Formats: sequence, C-alpha cells, structure tokens
Amino acid sequence: MFEIVASGGIVMVFLLIFMALAMMIIGERFWSLRDKEIIPEDLAQQVIDWSKKKNLNQKHIDQLATNSPMGYLMATALNKRTESREIIVESVEDAGRHISHQLEKPLHWLNAIGEVSPLLGLLGTVIGMMKVFANIMEFGVGDANQLAGGISQALTTTAAGLIVAIPTLLFHRHFKNKISDQTIVMEQQVMSLIDSLGNKR
Repeated sequence: MFEIVASGGIVMVFLLIFMALAMMIIGERFWSLRDKEIIPEDLAQQVIDWSKKKNLNQKHIDQLATNSPMGYLMATALNKRTESREIIVESVEDAGRHISHQLEKPLHWLNAIGEVSPLLGLLGTVIGMMKVFANIMEFGVGDANQLAGGISQALTTTAAGLIVAIPTLLFHRHFKNKISDQTIVMEQQVMSLIDSLGNKR
C-alpha cells in the first residue's frame, strides 16, 4: 500500500487528504441529516395541538426554534401568527431558504472535492509523463526501470483521482436529494400549522 502511495508522489498526498475530508463530511451528513434530527416525529401535530389550545408563550416558541429545522420553521410561523396568512407564508419561505442553505453548506465542500480530485489525478498523470520523457531523454528507451516510475505515477494518480471523485459526487447527489425530500415534508407540515392558525383566527 505504501509503495502505491509513494509511486503517486506529492499529488497522491493531496488526494489522500481529500479522501479523508470527504469521508468526514459524508459521515457528518449521514448523522446530521437523519429524519429524527430534521423532522422529529409527531412534532407538527404537537405544535398544532398547542396552538389550538392556545398553550403558547414566547418561551415555548423559543425552545421550539432550537428543537430542529422543522421546529425553527414552525416557530417562525408562530411568531407571525397575528399577521395575515400572506405575511406568515412569506416569513416561513424566507426561513426555509435559510434552513436549506445551512443544510447544504457542507455539501459545497463535498462537491468541490468531487470536482477537483480528477483534476489532481490528471495533474499527477501529466507530471508522471513528464518524468517518463525526461528519463527517455537521459537514459533512452532501453532502461525499463527508469520509465516504470513515471508511468506508475501517471496511472496511479489518475485512478486515485477517480476513486475519490466518483463516490464523493454520488454521496453529494444523495444528500442533495435527501435535503430536497425533507424540505418538501417540512413545507407540508408547516402549511398544516399555518392552516390551523388561519382557522383559529
């Protein structure tokens, strides 16, 4: 294993760093984007019940805002409950854009790693081929050992760049889709709360 890494040169070091970063982000996103963290079960119905019973005060709402992304959206709606439906919806949409940005923020790094890794692999390929031609100029084509190092670096870094990029981009797409699905569910449940507030007034 060490020989493979060493054959890739300095480019391989950067690719290994990128791989470690990607794994950390993927692990963190799997943990943070669990449905029970984003959309706690039965939270929407509990809040609707609170609003119907008028069992709400600012302390309740502030606690709800820190509960989860869903709680934050519902707290936004409750803070505007005395306003018109249009103002409530507009406030919730603004809050929703903020939540989506926060959830997707780490994915920007994942996307960057996925896009840059093949380019680093290509850079390693170019450096390896440069070594090959330099060795040909110095030793001719008869010494295979002198050529093998450059060719090995070229092939190793190309493969490593793709190995890092392909799963990284796949996970990036997976998390984007998951956030999109969760956003739709949050919108539906918050709209149920807004309808409840409208019926109460």
